[in-house]
Amino acid sequence: MPELPEMENYKILLNQKIAGQIISAVQINREKSINVNPDLFTRTVQHQKIMTINRRGKHLLFQLQNGKILLLHLMLGGWMYFGTEADKPKRTIQVRISFGDQHLYFIGLRLGYLHLYNQTEAEQHLAHIGPEPFSNDFSINEFKNRISQKHGRLKTTLLDQEFIAGIGNCYSAEICYDAGILPTKDIDDIGEAERESLYQSILSILQKGIHHGGYMDNPLFKDDHLTGGFIDLRQVYDREGEKCKRCGNVIIMETISSRKTFYCPNCQK
Repeated sequence: MPELPEMENYKILLNQKIAGQIISAVQINREKSINVNPDLFTRTVQHQKIMTINRRGKHLLFQLQNGKILLLHLMLGGWMYFGTEADKPKRTIQVRISFGDQHLYFIGLRLGYLHLYNQTEAEQHLAHIGPEPFSNDFSINEFKNRISQKHGRLKTTLLDQEFIAGIGNCYSAEICYDAGILPTKDIDDIGEAERESLYQSILSILQKGIHHGGYMDNPLFKDDHLTGGFIDLRQVYDREGEKCKRCGNVIIMETISSRKTFYCPNCQK
């Protein structure tokens, strides 16, 4: 599932590609991917200029000139492609938004969605999400205060979108590895120094993920050499049975709260 770095990468690249462009056509191939009548969706969106694209947690918000917002959550298996009909992926397209002969394809939206909201509705939909890791309000003191109110396993806490926005299965594993802490460890057993290391690892690993285009291996457009660059930099995620790049021990996979969790039993204590 795309996480904060993947969606931030999409945000940056899509602002370069379509911000300021006018939507010339809309095609809805799967009505369950949207939240209103297809005709209403098309009438509201078509001929509107994309003013900007923002991100909140794992969501993207396409701000339209008429004040409406397209709220995207890709969920598991979802991705996008921008290009012409000639070079589009040979995959089922749930929604297509056109800008002349260039199109933004929404693919794999079986669990994900592209919903049409006004500003108030969008804010209400996102109101439960916790702070952005790179916001000015998310200081070390704020992190310590928030984590002091949590109990249970570290992995489960990091995945809680009300605790911090945007962290999922991949980056929670990489953050714990970078901090040298077992994801299975109970919050109450994590000391002050470890909490400070955890905070720094959240910022550094997410920033590294953004800088290298996230871990999704599908390019956003033809000749996109950035998207997916983080996949070769993973230390533990999805590397069960492989050797730790730091110590040579075998990476372990364990299931926590129905989620696969990867760690090095030697480097993480």
